Amino acid sequence: TKGRGDKLALRWLGKDGSSRDFTYAKLARQTNRFANALRAAGVGKGDIVFIFAGRVPGLYIARLGALKNGSVVSPLFSVFGPEPVKTRMERGEAKAIVTTRHLYEKKVAPWRSELPSLSHVFLIDGEGDLPEGTTGLKAAMAAASDQFEIERTQPEDMALLHFTSGTTGRPKGAVHSHRNHVTNALNVLLTGRAVARAAGTPAPTTQPGTLVSYPLFHIAGLNALYGAVLTGAKIAT
Repeated sequence: TKGRGDKLALRWLGKDGSSRDFTYAKLARQTNRFANALRAAGVGKGDIVFIFAGRVPGLYIARLGALKNGSVVSPLFSVFGPEPVKTRMERGEAKAIVTTRHLYEKKVAPWRSELPSLSHVFLIDGEGDLPEGTTGLKAAMAAASDQFEIERTQPEDMALLHFTSGTTGRPKGAVHSHRNHVTNALNVLLTGRAVARAAGTPAPTTQPGTLVSYPLFHIAGLNALYGAVLTGAKIAT
């Protein structure tokens, strides 16, 4: 956040016309809190954290916070049914999941007892009387510090476990390393600049912006997110 803490990092646009803004400083604090919440729960470097939600602010905070913690993120499409979710979480040996109350009760809770590796469920909208064995994400983050020392990783350490669609058989897990993530993000950035130059688009005189229309369970959405954050751009989603 050095030199850009007060700049807009993320503008979330709700279906009802509402919006929420996060500066780089606020996004850093929130992702630090989530990383600390994971660490306090015993979820550490190399542990698999599944993220199962629609396009809500908590999705971005969990994704970046888990990366800071050195955890491996595996995103899930929010329209998956119980069986596709179960299959991927079993194969990924899930340690934790970040999801909503509705998705958890409908698509995870019925078979949770069959996955002993799943020790933590964080509910993005979890408040009040929570389902047994779950934690409200808001409360967990409120109890955590907004300061965090980022976990050191090596270029070939696993950062993302992305599953194939499974249309021709059981879904297969594709591993993306930290080196992959940085390379892909830079490719997105450099390609965008090259296209702009070829089209004769003048360089921006203010903070550039990135519209992320891809969902974060898609690798293109993740690359756009990282490319924007690396360059200090503002993200609209």
